[in-house]
Amino acid sequence: MAHDDSSTFGEQHGVPCVLMRGGTSKALFFHLRHVPPPGPARDAFLKRAMGTPDPLQIDGMGGSRLVTSKVALIGPSTRPDADVDYTFAQCDVERDLIGYDANCGNISSAVGPFAVDEGLVEAVEPLTVVRIHNTNTGTVLVARVQVRDGKARVTGDCAIAGVPGTGAEILMDYTDTLGAKTGRLLPTGQPVDAIALEDGREVRVSIVDAATPCVFIAAESLGLNGDEMPPAIGGDRALIETIGEIQARAGERIGLYAHWRDVHLPGLPLAVIVAPAGREDSDLRARLVFLGKCHDSMAGTGSICTAAASRIPGTRVHAAAGDRLRGEVLRIGHPLGVMAVKVVAQPGAALPRFTALGLQRTARRLMEGVVYVPAETA
Repeated sequence: MAHDDSSTFGEQHGVPCVLMRGGTSKALFFHLRHVPPPGPARDAFLKRAMGTPDPLQIDGMGGSRLVTSKVALIGPSTRPDADVDYTFAQCDVERDLIGYDANCGNISSAVGPFAVDEGLVEAVEPLTVVRIHNTNTGTVLVARVQVRDGKARVTGDCAIAGVPGTGAEILMDYTDTLGAKTGRLLPTGQPVDAIALEDGREVRVSIVDAATPCVFIAAESLGLNGDEMPPAIGGDRALIETIGEIQARAGERIGLYAHWRDVHLPGLPLAVIVAPAGREDSDLRARLVFLGKCHDSMAGTGSICTAAASRIPGTRVHAAAGDRLRGEVLRIGHPLGVMAVKVVAQPGAALPRFTALGLQRTARRLMEGVVYVPAETA
């Protein structure tokens, strides 16, 4: 278990933490009782611990990429229908920013194992069900964690694209996360919206909210094929600015921002560029952009929203998948491989009703100890 107490070491303050991989991301995990309350002091502490802002994050624990610049804060649940509270924080790398407005699906998959290993829930063998209240979205996720000898298992035969080798399967259930941020699966009430850009172009997009709000953009409308790799997308500043404007305008339309100009290269809604599949083992291709950067693989919450959107006729995702929409799994091709998301939808009067919406992940405890920050920051 993580160290119990904060400490002082010369001119620095030490805070217990655990470094965990969840899916294709890594995060520092803190017990809520060890960090400052919400506000500037907490933000300053977390950014200093991560080494933000700095492209290399050389003076902190971050790994110079958004997928390795994440934080999870875990505490006893404040809801009777959950076992733990979980707050996700995304530290920007180059900009002096930290955000709490969304959840990370990959890091969510490590919350269950952390709760088991830290004694926050009773370890039940061979499977412990952990109900996770994500405070960012106000929704409850359910993690099914394999347990042996009182600890979360790490070895197994579950392979996920973007992570070497295999690990113990963790089943994540997101059925309760429809309308996570806006209260509606289709926040605008329609599967396609036209967004007029400042340069006079009009882009038709789909805005969907499941696990997290996403704006789906057909690759061809951006002059892309859909098979571009992250450096090519991220290195095209004009393209990134266009995607950022689409995100901001979509965010204004669904009430996330008072005016689209108030935010530059936002995190929400996540931008997902979709195109028909280019290989037999996938149903469509996707490239995800947030905070002005193209994701190295595919965000967990973004994949959940993509799967939900695939079952809504008329959306950009539904059109990109086309006649490959068969069975109970959506296979999303991303830069590092293919992510499979289980999605079972029953036709409804207006929108489908989901009886299953989830994915397989693996997670592993990498290190536990004390992270130090200068005393004035702490």
